Amino acid sequence: MKLSAAFVLGALCLMQTGAANAVAIGENLNVSGFGTLAAARSNSDDARFTRANQREGTAGTNTFGLDSNLGLQATYTFSDKLSATTQILSRKSTGDSFTTDLAWAFVKYKLNDEVSFRAGRIVVPAFLISDYQNVGYANTMMRPPVEMYGQMIIENADGVDVNWQRSFGDTNVTALAFVGIARGKSYVSSNRSEPRYQAPVAGFAVSAEHGPVTLRFAHAQGKLKATDVKPINTLTGTLDSLGFNQLADDITITDYKRVAFTSVGLMADWNNIVVQSEFGMRRAKDPVYLADSNAWYTMVGYRFGKVLPYFAHAKYDGKGSIVAVPAQLARIPALNAGVKNLLGASSQSSNLVGVRWDFASSAALKVQVDRVSPGAKNGFLSDVTPAGVGKKVTVVAAGVDFVF
Repeated sequence: MKLSAAFVLGALCLMQTGAANAVAIGENLNVSGFGTLAAARSNSDDARFTRANQREGTAGTNTFGLDSNLGLQATYTFSDKLSATTQILSRKSTGDSFTTDLAWAFVKYKLNDEVSFRAGRIVVPAFLISDYQNVGYANTMMRPPVEMYGQMIIENADGVDVNWQRSFGDTNVTALAFVGIARGKSYVSSNRSEPRYQAPVAGFAVSAEHGPVTLRFAHAQGKLKATDVKPINTLTGTLDSLGFNQLADDITITDYKRVAFTSVGLMADWNNIVVQSEFGMRRAKDPVYLADSNAWYTMVGYRFGKVLPYFAHAKYDGKGSIVAVPAQLARIPALNAGVKNLLGASSQSSNLVGVRWDFASSAALKVQVDRVSPGAKNGFLSDVTPAGVGKKVTVVAAGVDFVF
């Protein structure tokens, strides 16, 4: 199967009315789904490898929770202009067990062939594959590289968007603008907590598709607030009590802090050569403990019939926080060291090799091996023991992606 066909089936047909594999219930209701059943294991119990914003992952243990998920979507068509779509997604995220969340729930109005509006729970289109990053069958790799996708954990928002698309000769251009409020949980590994966050967010995405090549640019900006991040609250409370009130205000996230994310991506499927690449950067617009960062990845594969081997390299380069630490804090060495460690830069890179085999019309087998090289502050690895600091981690995963 051509990968582009997989994208259409897994990423578009599942997201639109009239999916190829959808089950029609009556004249107006279509139900479809997707899922991944996969096992993974790392070679070390001295560090934990996870997806972005995930608790369990793997630390030298066998797990089905790293990559497995199940999604179900229903679309009801009221008319040729009005429809409603709901999607639920079950996976392991910030908690110890599988949870089921409402990923999408929106009403769509098609003004004409070029313009449509959606209102409800919608996708935040921050990445190249935001619309289908949880649909394993629609993606070549086992999972999006955490170096890139760990920069921005917000996947959806309650709000509205407008979509415009037009063809200019052989080039199809799509533009989308959105505004809403994102709500969710973030996983804090230092105390294994799941504080809730809220973020009014807005942004846009523009893509151009010409033959086998797609280019995409996206920008999102939000005001992030989380009142119960206990390690940060404890630190800022200590700083306040010692008279470092401005530093505490700068670090905290109990008040809204503006953070922006920008990405550019490329996807190509030409003469059996498959390429996917993204670059993204996060920038704080207000002082906050969150670090500025750059990240990128490039994946290259070649299709031999139904078999697609691939290789990818990903890199995350933290820039550190924009918060200025007063010189007077050096008089308290332990506190000064803790603050500078919190605000300092982190880094990570990884190489991965894998193979995808489309053994059926709606299912694909994948095997992937990641070699993770943590840098400063252990990168995205968590629960790192003293023996695991600076050590590379290998993760082996195998699974089946399917749509129905």
